[in-house]
Amino acid sequence: MKGEPNVLARMRAAGKKNLGVPEPVYAEVAYGIERLPKSKRRAALQTRYEAIFKELGSVSWTHAVTEHYGLVKALLEHKGKRIEDFDAAIAAHALATGAILVTANIKHMARVPGLVVEDWLDPID
Repeated sequence: MKGEPNVLARMRAAGKKNLGVPEPVYAEVAYGIERLPKSKRRAALQTRYEAIFKELGSVSWTHAVTEHYGLVKALLEHKGKRIEDFDAAIAAHALATGAILVTANIKHMARVPGLVVEDWLDPID
């Protein structure tokens, strides 16, 4: 959403066919936009949100995602290392589809066993 140059470069390198945005990510962004007062910033974010959705579409919530969500939540709770529900849902999407999760929230997502995460704010090597 911020148009970070390193993220955009990595997106171009990966190719549109290899990118997907889980529905919980869109939900979090939609919530963030709705919380803002009407302004030029809000309008710009809404436009960017719609453009991203149009370009990348979404990764649907499937039964496999539901199963992974339950496993992730229960496992982390048992370990005393809970993460936010939306983060667990996003992790579950990646696990269910065998995808790499791109996030700047490495600290929390690294708690999820088997989840492969990358921070694309770092430049391409």
